[in-house]
Amino acid sequence: MDADLDTLATALYVRIDDLLKSHPERAPWRPRVGIAPQVTDAELVTLAVMAALLGFTSERRWLRFAREQLRTLFPYLPEQPGYNKRLRRLVDTIGWLIGALARDTTLWSDDVWVADSTPIECGRSRETAKRSDLAGFAEYGYCASHSRYFWGLRLHLLCTLHGLPVGFALTGAKADERHTLLHILTGDPDLAGRVGQTLIADKNYYGREFETTRPSSASSCCARPARANPTDPAPASSNHCARSSNRSTTPSKASSTSNDTAAAPSPASSCASGSDSSHSPPSSGTTTTPANTSNDH
Repeated sequence: MDADLDTLATALYVRIDDLLKSHPERAPWRPRVGIAPQVTDAELVTLAVMAALLGFTSERRWLRFAREQLRTLFPYLPEQPGYNKRLRRLVDTIGWLIGALARDTTLWSDDVWVADSTPIECGRSRETAKRSDLAGFAEYGYCASHSRYFWGLRLHLLCTLHGLPVGFALTGAKADERHTLLHILTGDPDLAGRVGQTLIADKNYYGREFETTRPSSASSCCARPARANPTDPAPASSNHCARSSNRSTTPSKASSTSNDTAAAPSPASSCASGSDSSHSPPSSGTTTTPANTSNDH
């Protein structure tokens, strides 16, 4: 057992135990009368974090390793079925603990956020889509990065420039990125109350409804790539925001002729600001671990 990892596990357990004792309403309900569990919720969360840090993807292998190497830290370890059942009940608690631990870091006060989403492919065959336990939640969606359709989920992430997760949501593949981001921003009072934030996002986070619905105090500015021929400009009040473009600025002969007589764009059309699933609401703050994404080569 590495000494640094041992120290981290001890400090993490102490902090989680203090948080759960000060906020008992965050822990799963348990009757007062009955047999008390031999392993506490704080120990289970610490075990889950250590499994992720050590790169274990199999719960059985992780528990086998923990029984051999971590007996000094965890005298009792449940079997895999009981371990999995307890972790599933702690999904909401773990999501809240992630935010509470993030607030303890100095990166939480970063005034720049980055928002984006990535596809999580869960299967390719038709039989998989019909027989999978994710059927009804996973959907068919389009991945523009790989120019192909996929069946699975989509992970939406809001983080700082240093990679600290501020908010996240796991939705179906067809979920609107704008609506999901609004759900993340408005779902946490600490995020909605932040003032002076700069949000960096891609051109999919665009639209008049998105601009007017977004909490004005959550992010005062949004920097994103320019859109070609925008049909839904942002409000004129957002002309102080920065906007970047990755498109070529060299006009063609046909466009240069028409641009000579075109009127100059208004400030509202030259700047944009602003930063669930159509099938089911996003599960913000969950720790569901779907199947790994498969990439075409």
